[in-house]
Amino acid sequence: MGHREIYDVTIIGGGPAGLFSSFYSGLREMKTKIIEYQNKLGGKVHVYPEKLIWDIGGMTPITGEKLIQQMVEQALTFDPTVVLGEKVTSIAKDESGNFVLTTHNGQKHFSKSVILAIGGGIINPIKLDVEDSDKYVNTNLNYSIKELKKFKDKVVLISGGGYTAVDWANELHPIAKKVFLTYRKGKDQMQAHEADLSRLFQSPVEFYFYTEITKFIPDESGQVIKQVELTNNQTGEVTRLSVNEVVVNHGYHRDSSLFENSDLKFEMANEYYLKGTAHCETNIPGLYAVGDAVEYEGKVHLILGAFQDAVKAVNKAKKFVQPDAEETALVSSHNEVFLSRNREIIDKQILGSIK
Repeated sequence: MGHREIYDVTIIGGGPAGLFSSFYSGLREMKTKIIEYQNKLGGKVHVYPEKLIWDIGGMTPITGEKLIQQMVEQALTFDPTVVLGEKVTSIAKDESGNFVLTTHNGQKHFSKSVILAIGGGIINPIKLDVEDSDKYVNTNLNYSIKELKKFKDKVVLISGGGYTAVDWANELHPIAKKVFLTYRKGKDQMQAHEADLSRLFQSPVEFYFYTEITKFIPDESGQVIKQVELTNNQTGEVTRLSVNEVVVNHGYHRDSSLFENSDLKFEMANEYYLKGTAHCETNIPGLYAVGDAVEYEGKVHLILGAFQDAVKAVNKAKKFVQPDAEETALVSSHNEVFLSRNREIIDKQILGSIK
């Protein structure tokens, strides 16, 4: 994969912004490669596979898992090269002006343009600093929720006071037997959407503010949490709760080492986001940033904003690689690239309905 084959565009990151960039660059007949650090495409949406997403235009409520499936299928329409399980650690330029992307295993990838679709960097949940907590990760200590049914009729303790913790408390209290929420700060310091907080405070969830998990008490097997010790950080009062499941949402570590390790000097909007133009251009010609990797005036930090960023970045990359190219692609209803594909789909639908 690391031999000197030069791509028109290389997309770093396989979340919503990267996946739509892949589709659109294929539509624009660019030789395309996606490099994704995880061993699967889909990005951060994997954190909430069962959660319903309501705010994508023309898409009625869809689960994260289904959305990933559809985005990946769309991204692979024009057969891009897909590299999984490789972390891009630095970006440089060679003497001929091409970008050289080096990955953690020493592989080098060569590209005429680059689209950074790395979200807020590689995201790892912040782990709980409680003795022996690691040994419960395979049983009933959860840093993300893959399946709601695991929590049906269970007593659940959620630790956290941000968007994710509030979201999961609202999702779980209708199906769990009981939900407790512990937060190291006060009620007024919880950070989430107003409507979600209102819903939470009207629910049967029981709150422990100014408290933190200080100890897990296991069952006889020693592998499953049976009780949780909470300590009030204002009074020192200790509470013990019997639980079946513990969910921890204390935020994420963001890895932005790519910017620090690269020869190129990236202009940052802040600690995490690259500074971009409204067309997703960075200060480095030929290098574009999309989705949660970029900040610019009017930026929309929603999945639908990632799709728009992808189109803008690809159109700029196309002009960068091929200056005489059109500014934008033809819309799909006029684009010859879809004629035979449309025929296949229509035939299948008509023939399928006749059967």
